[in-house]
Amino acid sequence: MKLLIAGGFGVGKTTMVGSVSEVPPLRTEEALTAASAGVDDLTGVERKTTTTVALDFGRITINPELILYLFGTPGQDRFWFMWDELAVGALGAVVLADTRRLESCFPAVDFFERRGLPFVVGVNCFDDSYRYGTEEVRDALELDQSAPVLLCDARDKGSTKQVLVTLIEHVMATQKGLAVPRLS
Repeated sequence: MKLLIAGGFGVGKTTMVGSVSEVPPLRTEEALTAASAGVDDLTGVERKTTTTVALDFGRITINPELILYLFGTPGQDRFWFMWDELAVGALGAVVLADTRRLESCFPAVDFFERRGLPFVVGVNCFDDSYRYGTEEVRDALELDQSAPVLLCDARDKGSTKQVLVTLIEHVMATQKGLAVPRLS
């Protein structure tokens, strides 16, 4: 099963893939340079020094017949052309959100809504951010009640696992006839 981890720049996509992958994740991280100073908005992520330029990749083997392939998308809009390619064959997505910069996840929500690809929103609870409730985030993003919204910590394997389990359950509920073994 191919799953995407998407969201804005600096929201924790690389961290999420790495926290749960059973193999060392493939990362296409490059250093931020002075050339990106006028292009990349570092508001709220001033300490960020690298960025994903293509994708992150991780894997979780549930059993020999069910392997989850995780693809983290690049967050900066200049790399969004990759999203169409990464979305081919995906069954669902996690939209990772940062309440310090919630507007950065709007493009990901729009992308998956336009394509009819099931998604959940994982609100990455950064240590220095205000803790909004899931319904407050749902309202701010103008999400339908059918889209799950969860609070999470992308650094924590158990938290990431819960987001992925919720995504798979959501995919199963929205895609009639898809048989997926129990994950938890």
